[in-house]
Amino acid sequence: MTAPAASPPVVALPVYAGVSELELGLMVTVCRLCGGEGVARTVNRSRASIVTAGGLVSTPHVLYAALPEPAALLLPGGPGAQKAARDPLLREFLARHAGLPTGASGSGLLLLGAAGCLRDRVVGGPAELGDTLWGYGPAEVRAGAVVTDGLLTTAPGGLLALRAALAVAAHLWGEETARDAARRLGDLAWASVP
Repeated sequence: MTAPAASPPVVALPVYAGVSELELGLMVTVCRLCGGEGVARTVNRSRASIVTAGGLVSTPHVLYAALPEPAALLLPGGPGAQKAARDPLLREFLARHAGLPTGASGSGLLLLGAAGCLRDRVVGGPAELGDTLWGYGPAEVRAGAVVTDGLLTTAPGGLLALRAALAVAAHLWGEETARDAARRLGDLAWASVP
């Protein structure tokens, strides 16, 4: 008799009305390239469809209560992040999983900040959010930079969300797998990191 196959790690991506489909798409793509289909799970308090920043309609995969224990978190930004950061269920979820490999981009950092997960951390992020990020008590804010502090990688929004996702992928599936995904996606700067 063979042992049952281990379940692949689950990467939770909290989504909300106004999430950036670019950042969300980049993060999901990295997870699929590194871990396969079904690894990335979008999560929300409801399975009701949401409208993304660009007007696309998306239905979250699972409710917070039904999500298998995640191995990592990815937090895309978007114009709806500030409102989403006020959701007590999301804040509790993020605080409970603060020790996991986590990548956040753009205004997705507001979600972590509201949950108390940026205190005493060195963070990167969008220059326009620099003053706001300081309000969450980080040790340092490097506006416009991608920063890794332990298991947390923070990045400005847009295409740099890819860097946050690749850092999380390296924690879960290894550096070589993440470098291969970076090469496949054309991020040659990250792919060449020793």
